[in-house]
Amino acid sequence: MRAVAIATCLLVGGAGATGAPAPEIAWDIVDVRPHDPAAYTQGLVAHRGALLESTGDCCDPRRSDSSLRRLNARTGRVLVRRDIAAPIFAEGITVLRGSAWQLTWKDRVAYRVNPRSLRRVGVRPYPREGWGLTTDGRRLIASDGTARLRWLDAPGLEVRRTVVVRDGARPIRRLNELEWIRGLIWANVWLDDRIALIAPRTGRVRAWLDMSSLRDRIGNGGETLNGIARDPITGHVIVTGKHWDRMFVIRLRQPVPATR
Repeated sequence: MRAVAIATCLLVGGAGATGAPAPEIAWDIVDVRPHDPAAYTQGLVAHRGALLESTGDCCDPRRSDSSLRRLNARTGRVLVRRDIAAPIFAEGITVLRGSAWQLTWKDRVAYRVNPRSLRRVGVRPYPREGWGLTTDGRRLIASDGTARLRWLDAPGLEVRRTVVVRDGARPIRRLNELEWIRGLIWANVWLDDRIALIAPRTGRVRAWLDMSSLRDRIGNGGETLNGIARDPITGHVIVTGKHWDRMFVIRLRQPVPATR
């Protein structure tokens, strides 16, 4: 991301909520796999044994590195790639009811895509910045760089619910890539090597994962942590980052603390 829109809205139904900050919980590396270091990862999601990856980084208006890719989940090899013409800056990706949805950063559109061929089958207006995207199986869930998450109907993309994410009383801004895993929303925070595990009903952060130790295992060109997906091979979780040359399969070493 290049800019951050700061939200000052209160949590719906929970204004003035307080509490202790969420704890960090331990995790282990299960596997290390290759990842294209040229990929400026904006979104990652599993689909039928493979990974879909959305990439961005459109810095020169005459060209674009934005793309949608289908990857071999074990080797990181690009199986299918669809480039997105400049000046579009692609963002989060998820799959809901057989369609892939891909956001754009400031271009005010969202793309509906065939998740196998990656061919575009529709375009919808999107009246805000697009950052991360996931689904609870019924609706899309989107971030916009603030502390707010929105639940959207598809295919119309109407907002049906919002929540502000907080750790204790503190709003957590710069929410980026999202993934729904076992009833929690896992969220990257732009420019932070931590992942927030969020209760979707309340927006409260239940736990943090400190991923900073992964920097010792990647090349020097790696930028911020960004990219979370359920691993279609092991059922654990894959994490990566912008221009990272590795993907890491991780598992939690302890249960996520109960709602506080």
